[in-house]
Amino acid sequence: MRNMGSMGSSGKLSMEENEEDEISRFDISSFQAREEEIERKKMEVREKVELQLGRAEEETKRLTQIWEELESLADPTRKEVAMVRKKIDVANRELKPLGQSCQKKEKEYKEALEAYNEKNKEKAQLVTTLMELLTESERLRMKKLEELSKNIP
Repeated sequence: MRNMGSMGSSGKLSMEENEEDEISRFDISSFQAREEEIERKKMEVREKVELQLGRAEEETKRLTQIWEELESLADPTRKEVAMVRKKIDVANRELKPLGQSCQKKEKEYKEALEAYNEKNKEKAQLVTTLMELLTESERLRMKKLEELSKNIP
């Protein structure tokens, strides 16, 4: 009779463990998918920033050549030089927020990862506590059953 009680109890425990494992696996795969998505977006933003930086460098070189040629020319080209300088300023202003956005996203990713790790530790502690409580409950029930069986003639 004791075997049937412990089998039923361990069967229930095994089902709970399986459910917890499935939930844990789902949570882990869900987190990994989100982490991969964040990493993919981070790389996309980084590539865009690098592309724009490359374009800005090429544009700067080109504009430097134009500037040198313009210096050798007479005053009628001053308006065009001013326009080119304004374009350079606009390009620089567009680059600054992109760099800041990239840094912000990296910071958000690190914070999300830290939060996940903390919750995972908390879950592990709770599972350990649950297992201890279940073990103690089973021990107390077995002790009570043994006492009751001694009282039966």
